[in-house]
Amino acid sequence: MRLSLPVIDDHPYDAEAIAGLQAEIRALASERGAIILAHNYQRPEVQDVADFVGDSLGLSRRAANVEEAVIVFCGVHFMAETAKVLSPEKLVLLPNLAAGCSLADTITPEEVRGWRKQFPDYVAVGYVNTTAAVKAELDYCCTSGNVLDVIDAIEADRGILFLPDMFLGAHVRRMRPERRVEVWMGECHVHAGIDIDALQQARADHPGSEVLVHPECGCASRLLYRMADGDLAPDGIHIASTEGMINLARELDADTFIIATETGIIHRMRQEAPGKQFIAADRAAECAYMKTISLLDVRDALTEMQHAIDVPAEIRARALGAIERMVSLGD
Repeated sequence: MRLSLPVIDDHPYDAEAIAGLQAEIRALASERGAIILAHNYQRPEVQDVADFVGDSLGLSRRAANVEEAVIVFCGVHFMAETAKVLSPEKLVLLPNLAAGCSLADTITPEEVRGWRKQFPDYVAVGYVNTTAAVKAELDYCCTSGNVLDVIDAIEADRGILFLPDMFLGAHVRRMRPERRVEVWMGECHVHAGIDIDALQQARADHPGSEVLVHPECGCASRLLYRMADGDLAPDGIHIASTEGMINLARELDADTFIIATETGIIHRMRQEAPGKQFIAADRAAECAYMKTISLLDVRDALTEMQHAIDVPAEIRARALGAIERMVSLGD
């Protein structure tokens, strides 16, 4: 897949400008009856102005239960679509429409339908990183945080079509080897690019560090295979969802952590576990889509009430069941 990534405008605000924009955004949100939700990978200053920051599962659960009339979703397009499916009566704003997802782009509804025809008795499980139109073709959605809970909820004798992330699918196969699992060959370009050699170099540079790896990472498969072969000691290596990583950073008795996922999560880790050191396994692991949303975008979305996300009623009705099953499973 050839990507056309958005160009990140760094908006080099000084501290005074950031504080001024955040105060303006909070005032506008109050005036408009809006809640601001932000993903863990968003810019630090955007996370800091949000009412709730979390992973895809936490954000979906929050979106399903908002009291406010307006949801300003600081994430990417499929996340805002999911919020609209769960709360169709709410106005959902995506501050920058360029906030797409390379993983979601690896599969279309037509491809799901074709795949299901090849395996008519299989249950279709899709990662939340998919469009609403793809979700409408699925039996279950999942996140990296509850994927195994979803798999365990499906009858043991049923085969599973897992899409679209091949690394998360490989994780499912390793963790549930007794299940019949077919995996779609899609990937997140950011997570796929996190190299095991860079990770191992970070470990060498910071001996004794705990290593937190997202299962979407290309390096996760190689790590697990090497641990299974006895070539690599498993001590200090943890495969976890973004929210699971944050919990581990807070709970583990360690001073230094190496983080193998999109680097935006480190901002929240520093807030949740002050005094600990967090090292990016790959400093280049930045999602241009996640970083498109700036404070100016959030302010303008609220000022103009612009960039509303809609999901056609027919697609929403068909996608809702798969999404609700995702929201109901796992911690």
